[in-house]
Amino acid sequence: MDIFISLMSPTYWVAAFVVALVAGAVKGMVGFALPMILISGLSSFIAPELALAGLIFPTLITNGMQAMRQGRRAAWESMKRFRLFLLIGLFCLLISAQMVRVLPQEVLLLIIGVPVMAFALMQIAGRNIVLSSANRRVEASVAAFAGLIGGVSGVWGPPTVAYLTALGTEKTEQMRVQGVIYGLGAIALLFAHIGSGVVRAETAPFSVAMIVPAVLGMWIGGRMQDRIDQALFRRATLWVLLIASANLIRRALMGY
Repeated sequence: MDIFISLMSPTYWVAAFVVALVAGAVKGMVGFALPMILISGLSSFIAPELALAGLIFPTLITNGMQAMRQGRRAAWESMKRFRLFLLIGLFCLLISAQMVRVLPQEVLLLIIGVPVMAFALMQIAGRNIVLSSANRRVEASVAAFAGLIGGVSGVWGPPTVAYLTALGTEKTEQMRVQGVIYGLGAIALLFAHIGSGVVRAETAPFSVAMIVPAVLGMWIGGRMQDRIDQALFRRATLWVLLIASANLIRRALMGY
């Protein structure tokens, strides 16, 4: 119990659980955005490094659930189809993860905030790129960018979602592929940040504690998926992400 009290105040714990619950609900609705909401929300009141540690275990568990929803065979087929994306993305993630402990807090906040804001603005404006078929160069470039951003921020969803959407991936497969890509990325992120020191005895309990509200939120989001207009809910989520990312950029530039 002492280790939980030493990490943050009870008020911050309640706030962290609410952020994780909302993040899980959004993921249950649209299949992504859990790491973005966690890192954006948590970094608003705790250190970015602790926020990054906090998202690792809930991201791992929820993506495992999402990837296996149609069974192991379907997940394996998705892995084979997007193996180039997975290999390059995971390689770049492992490299960039080692930069977390040496980057100034302001730089880390910008690295998190700018890509999230760019993604939110692009989606709100309806600026979607369309690809008629998979292109290895494009796939490799997007995977490298996603991996590099993911290693330092825990967020590799935006470029991944943009790529899958541009390919016109069928909804069910896109949800499964996201789970596979994010799940394997979360495993790599876990080991990378054990090596970087972000995940350690002092921070791991916080990440484990975030699993419960994240999974509960994902269950709620899944139940709501058929009852609420998904497009409207997703648009509202993008506006929340836009505001959260703007706050991170403000903190990076103004220092408070």
